Amino acid sequence: MKNIFLYFMLVFFFTNCTNSKKEKTTDNSTKSTNWELVWSDEFNTDGLPDTSKWNYATRGNSYGWGNNEKQWYTVADSDNCYIKDGKLTITAINEPTSGKDYSSARLTTKGKGDWKYCKVEVKAKLPTGKGTWPAIWMLPSESLYGNWPKSGEIDIMEHVGYDPDTVHSTVHTELFNHTIGTQVGKPSYLPTATSDFHTYTMEWDEKEIRSYVDGMEYFRFSNNGEGYGAWPFDQEFYLLLNLAIGGGWGGKHGIDDSLFPHKYEIDFVRVYQKK
Repeated sequence: MKNIFLYFMLVFFFTNCTNSKKEKTTDNSTKSTNWELVWSDEFNTDGLPDTSKWNYATRGNSYGWGNNEKQWYTVADSDNCYIKDGKLTITAINEPTSGKDYSSARLTTKGKGDWKYCKVEVKAKLPTGKGTWPAIWMLPSESLYGNWPKSGEIDIMEHVGYDPDTVHSTVHTELFNHTIGTQVGKPSYLPTATSDFHTYTMEWDEKEIRSYVDGMEYFRFSNNGEGYGAWPFDQEFYLLLNLAIGGGWGGKHGIDDSLFPHKYEIDFVRVYQKK
């Protein structure tokens, strides 16, 4: 009897352990079979970013990118942008650079990764401190309906250092944008945004845009059928990753120079499209 009892106890223990392991390794973000991976960067090769996938954006350096930003974005400078140990790190440094007080980096996939309707997943850990403004976002590849905001902008994740426990997702269109007081977006409380890695996800189809943190939806913007003024999101967009310093939003409460350098770490970027 003792041997039979021991046998059943061992079977019970083994079954529970096996089920527990299966539950822990289930990835909620990939449960759906409707999405197929079409583009990714796992940052597995040390060095500068892969130029077959990424560009360095610098065009707006001279005028602060329209936001009165205080950084100068550099090109292929390992001090500001480097891959090591499976992670991309964008670093903002307090140093005089081309007439600005700070240097940083801004990466885009334009011409190397452009999609109409997709799912984007980025796992990242954000910097902390007043003056920082990291983002994961998308802009139109051709701007079919005119200059910003007519052709749209999708902000998958934005974070400002003076509000460290909150991330934001927003859209900008001709009819819905902050310059006329009609911006549409939503914050999500995330107290470990600057201490832990989190997965930021956006799903976009012809009907709506949905934003998630770690698989939990917190923002949804729907196509109301009123045309491109409200919904310019029927064209190809490309992805951007950047760490800005200061600016109209990021610098709203000043910049704390004592906390530099700031590091924005990205574990992976994955883009899916419907099968």
